[in-house]
Amino acid sequence: MAFVRQLRRFASTALLLGAPLLAQADSVVQTPAELKWKDMGNGIKAAVVSGDMDKGASRFFLKYPVGMVTPLHHHDADHYVTVISGSITLSTGGKDHKLGPGAYFALTKKAPHIAKVEGKEEALFFIQADSPWNVVMAK
Repeated sequence: MAFVRQLRRFASTALLLGAPLLAQADSVVQTPAELKWKDMGNGIKAAVVSGDMDKGASRFFLKYPVGMVTPLHHHDADHYVTVISGSITLSTGGKDHKLGPGAYFALTKKAPHIAKVEGKEEALFFIQADSPWNVVMAK
């Protein structure tokens, strides 16, 4: 039930952020029970709501498990993220940002970053990616 409340709080922000992309797609309505979660490895899960993460622009939920700390990495896709639940510390541009539900961030131009899940709750994000989704580890 908490997930449903979080989705309702998120809906207005998601509609504003996704409006340009949504105008080009068919209408989509999904309940939390209808989401199809895919294991991405390392305890990370994704549920696509539109598009295709592997082939082009997409919108999807992403879950990070409790205690997750990503290595320094970037994504080729410019992407726009809203934190739905949980708390993270996002490290980018030499700064740490403590983010919780309702926080928004955009990572563009292959911005390197680290995300650390804080607390005792998994982190849930909604992401709009402008092109295929990948993870490129720093060397």
